[in-house]
Amino acid sequence: MAYRYNILLGRIAKVSGFEGAVAIKLERSFIENLPQMESVFIEIEGRPVPFFISELSYSGGDILKIKFRDYNTVDKVTEFKGCKIYLTLGIQANEKTDDYGSIIGYEVLTTDNQSLGLITEVVQNPGQWLLSITSPHKKEILVPLHEDLIILLDDKKKILILKIPEGLLEIN
Repeated sequence: MAYRYNILLGRIAKVSGFEGAVAIKLERSFIENLPQMESVFIEIEGRPVPFFISELSYSGGDILKIKFRDYNTVDKVTEFKGCKIYLTLGIQANEKTDDYGSIIGYEVLTTDNQSLGLITEVVQNPGQWLLSITSPHKKEILVPLHEDLIILLDDKKKILILKIPEGLLEIN
């Protein structure tokens, strides 16, 4: 079974050019830190609808240009202006044991690009999964593993970017 996390990439700000590309205003955590993408989800009338990417252009900053497969005119993409656009990233888990071992060894970063350390263990507490992270100073940090905290999971770079609630690091 795969547990999926829908992660807000940004909003479609405008149509770009005459061939159906859109300009996406990226969320702050994705600026200069884009994952590899083949598809995205656009929230249309409150529901995520998958779209495959045919072209992608990013030259830095907070704007990403995407052209979707089979959407090659301005008329076809105009209705998407203002819509939220999401990535869907998965963590593989075994149905019987919920084994999250595939993320052990990943580096954990905060949204301001601060390294918390490496994931050394995923702990199952009653009702809550926890990441055990070993900091560069060999201190153990426990952080809840919850979809609302995950900003980015990049399997290629082996990084996990988390939105850490205020005060959480101080209690560790």
